[in-house]
Amino acid sequence: MKPPPPDWPRIASAVYYEDAAAAIDWLCRAFGFEVRLKIEGEGRSIEHSELTYGEGLIMVGQDGLAHKPSFRKSPRAIDGANTQNMMVYVDDVEAHCAQARAAGARIVSEPAITDYGEDYWTDRGYECEDLEGHHWWFYQRLRNPKPKEGASTNFSSSRQEENQ
Repeated sequence: MKPPPPDWPRIASAVYYEDAAAAIDWLCRAFGFEVRLKIEGEGRSIEHSELTYGEGLIMVGQDGLAHKPSFRKSPRAIDGANTQNMMVYVDDVEAHCAQARAAGARIVSEPAITDYGEDYWTDRGYECEDLEGHHWWFYQRLRNPKPKEGASTNFSSSRQEENQ
């Protein structure tokens, strides 16, 4: 498999908002994203944007642009429906939840532990809804799976050590 373009993750997702410019500002304030690129069109509409969180990247787009496909919608425009949830690992899930709540995120589920047993992992996380209805999961890894002798895992050894 060839590597992705420089400075791009293997997979990037896009989310759409009725007011993408305001959403970008809010996502940075509430969740800690950083703007890497923002291309504005007429009336402050967003033609393209890239927000980063650590090595992760999302694109935030404007729904309702005449020259863009009409299937790009904010959950607000389709009765709150979501076809995806975004999951982001953070360093301190309690502090992150408090920051999101203070910025106006609706906390759908308070921070709680999910433990899949020692063959898998343990995380602590919460779910929230942003200002236009996208659902986000923020998690903190508490414990990685115990490596099995002779078996390979999907975690690199440096990631396992970093997260233990």
